[in-house]
Amino acid sequence: MVKNLVSIITPVYNSEIFLSETTKSVFNQTYTNWEWILIDDCSTDNSWDILNELSERDSRVKIYKNTKNLKSGITRNIAIKKAEGNYIAFLDSDDLWHKDKLAIQIPFMQKNNYFFSHTSYGYIDEEGNKIKSTLHVSIEVSYKQLLKRTEISCLTAIYNANKIGKFYMSEHARKQDYALWLKILKSGIKSYGIDQELAYYRQVSNSATSNKYKLILKHITFLKETQNFSTLEALYYTAHWMVNGFVRYFIK
Repeated sequence: MVKNLVSIITPVYNSEIFLSETTKSVFNQTYTNWEWILIDDCSTDNSWDILNELSERDSRVKIYKNTKNLKSGITRNIAIKKAEGNYIAFLDSDDLWHKDKLAIQIPFMQKNNYFFSHTSYGYIDEEGNKIKSTLHVSIEVSYKQLLKRTEISCLTAIYNANKIGKFYMSEHARKQDYALWLKILKSGIKSYGIDQELAYYRQVSNSATSNKYKLILKHITFLKETQNFSTLEALYYTAHWMVNGFVRYFIK
């Protein structure tokens, strides 16, 4: 693994309308020691052509293409295997980073000897307009805390693979990133939060996470299947998740 190199993991599927903005947010990073691994998951639009242009533009951009559609979780895992940096970061092809995200987050981890971290983040719509309020994160997050409040978002998380080894996404049908954070935290490592809005999650109209009410039963199933919880345990943590979600989306 290359010291202080950040490997940015991005699965791409039919993202041509957002890739330009996402690219700017990566290329504008004031921390420049990064490699950007983008894997096209059999897009049917012009995403692959755009990726080729990016790789020709900057040698830090490394592109690959799946031979069949594997979905985001498995695609991220392929990219993690290829990653050469000791820091693993995630950015989906329609989300954005603040220009100083890496410049703030990497020194934060180095100075405090933290192996896993995340940041506060905002929400944007399909046109890039700010919506909702900032999701503010806790100073420290443990396994049980994350079960009650899913504050670690994929576009904010970074872990040090040199210190804790490479962790991979679950192959569960949903919430692969959430399962990954739980796996890291369950191993005894905590995630440390930076309460600065350093990333922007794009909420599109057909997003799988746009209707929270429809996810309750699936969340219970997820906890039972990935955490081996009893129905009672799954209901307990889902109740906390629902209350925190209600506060986050409807009261703030």
